[in-house]
Amino acid sequence: MGEADLNGITIGYDDQGTGAPLVLVHGHPFDRSMWSPQVRFAREGWRVIAPDLRGYGVTSVVDGITPLETFARDIEALLDHLELDEVVLGGLSMGGQIVMECYRLFPERIRGLLLADTFAQAETPEGKVSRNAMADRLLAEGMGGYADESLAKMIASYNVQAMPAVAEHVYAMMTGARAAGAAAALRGRAERPDYCEMLTKISVPTLVVVGRDDEFTPVRDAEFMHDRIAGSTLAVIDGAGHLPNLEQTADFNDTLRSFLHTLG
Repeated sequence: MGEADLNGITIGYDDQGTGAPLVLVHGHPFDRSMWSPQVRFAREGWRVIAPDLRGYGVTSVVDGITPLETFARDIEALLDHLELDEVVLGGLSMGGQIVMECYRLFPERIRGLLLADTFAQAETPEGKVSRNAMADRLLAEGMGGYADESLAKMIASYNVQAMPAVAEHVYAMMTGARAAGAAAALRGRAERPDYCEMLTKISVPTLVVVGRDDEFTPVRDAEFMHDRIAGSTLAVIDGAGHLPNLEQTADFNDTLRSFLHTLG
């Protein structure tokens, strides 16, 4: 694991392989180990970089509100630190929204996009209330109750028993997350911008992926993005919920591999 002092915090990250850079951004409330099945692309000619976001994993926690722009600027600072001019950038759920924010801020550094189980719309008024209420709850109660309630939505309910190792990993990430970091991210996401118009301006190859049974970001959200990103590829992963990269690793990796091959 590498560490870098950037933007007033210490960022922990994995950096494996020596090929073209592929940067993967995890979702909430997880950490970089979410991408452990995809780090194997380091053995297939890619340099795979997976950071812990601000407030998650081993990266510093900053209380209050963490807007998507702050996460994106941290990614930009890490690219600078690693002297990477151009990368393939991928993210899942909140990570996908951070990736969209990165494209808004520095599209010239992105040669391809992976948008997995995410959506582009701004938060609704009801959603803002819900996210802020959940942030309050996490600070008051910790992560345990939220993890108990969310596990069967983070992965498809039928996979909780069918895939105990996956369920254990996901549950451990959620309960291991620090409440202050998760709450700050929730408050920031409540105020996120709308990326729908920006989707029509994306000019790099883009892969949109979603689990067939994702309850948080259903297939229609992926179709919405695919319809607006010219030339994009849509892949729906059967037998998976919100985390198809963990639930159906072989299918997810085959899909990602095919996409990466088109980039040369």
